Amino acid sequence: MINKLIAFTGKNPFVVLLIMLAIMGAGLWAIDRTPIDAIPDLSDVQVIITTEWEGPSPTLNVPRGFDMLVDRLERDAGLRAAFFAELDVLFYAGASLAPSTWERLERLGGGRVMMASAWGATETAPLVTAVHFPIPRAGVVGLPAPGCLLKLMPTREGKLEMRVRGPNVTPGTWLRGGRVAPAPVDEDGFLATGDAARFEDEREPARGIVFDGRTAENFKLSSGTWVSVGNLRVRAIAACAPAVADAVVAGHDRGEILVFAAPGAEDVRRRVREGLAAHNAAHPGSSTRVARAIVASEPPSIDGGEITDKGYLNQRRILERRADLVARLYAEPPDDGVIVP
Repeated sequence: MINKLIAFTGKNPFVVLLIMLAIMGAGLWAIDRTPIDAIPDLSDVQVIITTEWEGPSPTLNVPRGFDMLVDRLERDAGLRAAFFAELDVLFYAGASLAPSTWERLERLGGGRVMMASAWGATETAPLVTAVHFPIPRAGVVGLPAPGCLLKLMPTREGKLEMRVRGPNVTPGTWLRGGRVAPAPVDEDGFLATGDAARFEDEREPARGIVFDGRTAENFKLSSGTWVSVGNLRVRAIAACAPAVADAVVAGHDRGEILVFAAPGAEDVRRRVREGLAAHNAAHPGSSTRVARAIVASEPPSIDGGEITDKGYLNQRRILERRADLVARLYAEPPDDGVIVP
């Protein structure tokens, strides 16, 4: 029966077309005359309420988020008024906030908004230190939270590594089969984090500690002088603000310090040249003076591992992936794209 039907349709395509048109016509006729008491509800299942926005309080973000927000706040008076109307606290964490961004936010907020921060690691969730008092500048991450012990261990690079002990520290890492690899701790049971810190004021420890970058970021110049990458990076960004959004420091085993920057505003090259010249005048030492700079056209890549899960630049990875830019910085004579302060 089926074979005969297939054979018939193959020999009579015009008849098949007429049958299809008849079926379609019957369907349209049925739709037009069939009574319908209800139709399906295809609207959004959520209840949407339109109301006035009173403004946020508090506001939490990573430093890069505030970097982008402050530009918009400076340009948009309406957004600025709404944003600061009820704002009491601005909280940042995950990376270092540029001093220039701090100053711009303070100026926009009229100095009445408290700036707060905290510090922790994936292995010490949710935090180890927290700010619960007024702080004078960006970088201060407060004091240890109740139950957390913080040890500052000197490193050979001259930094103080933060080591942590407390109920919030992970016991280890899960392995296949349900086994746990114990967390690496020192002889006193403190977890080494690789993050560095220093006191805001050594004479008054109660004023809190300052995040001082990663201990592994520092390097020696060919003279044997150590370079504190975290400090230099923050100073370079501040000197070039708002033209520079972030910076990477190069110079390992070389005679000079070089910087390449991610652009943050117009007229970048002129502002970088003038800013670094002023920085060098104030910090002429070999471990603080910037000899050359270059502006990276491509922003840092998350997929390429150039940005950590905290939003902090992975200095070593960026230098590896952008070896061509580093080579241009060291080339003699420098090309037209290299900025010499």
